[in-house]
Amino acid sequence: MVITNSTFIPDDDELTVQEVNIGTPALRAAAFHIGKYCEYQNNEFMLCRQELDDPRPCIQEGKLVTACTLEFFRKLKKTCYDEFTQYTRCLDKSSSRLEYDRCRMTQSIYDKCVLDNLNLERPQFGYFCEVKVHDSPRPKPQPQPKAVYPDIPDHLPPGDYPPPRFGARSFFFD
Repeated sequence: MVITNSTFIPDDDELTVQEVNIGTPALRAAAFHIGKYCEYQNNEFMLCRQELDDPRPCIQEGKLVTACTLEFFRKLKKTCYDEFTQYTRCLDKSSSRLEYDRCRMTQSIYDKCVLDNLNLERPQFGYFCEVKVHDSPRPKPQPQPKAVYPDIPDHLPPGDYPPPRFGARSFFFD
């Protein structure tokens, strides 16, 4: 994207939100539940980015995703802090790549706590790969008009042209 003097850039005040100050093991431990808990907000943000092809108009949707994640971690801290900490430490200490398979026992205890207290079941394997229809309250953006180039010639001028240097392109269309 080319930026010119007329390009709108949001102010720092508009971009400033409270960050989720959590390390990689904790984010990895809570990833499935965050994905399920904040699914609507995340889908709305990603749809906005995809439709508009520009992240600047989607700042509010991004703020909602961050707020939802913060809300999830606050609820998790109130209800399942010990189980979550144990699972996070297991992921952190068991392997250098934070693999899940070595921590299935602590994962099941954590999952049960989240299910009992937050009523949030761990999504089945492949849930986030499934096709889903997202119904957005935002109006659908208007399609971009096709570019019109008035100086395009209708056809090539007549003349003798040398044969193609590396063969015809029709090879690819057979």
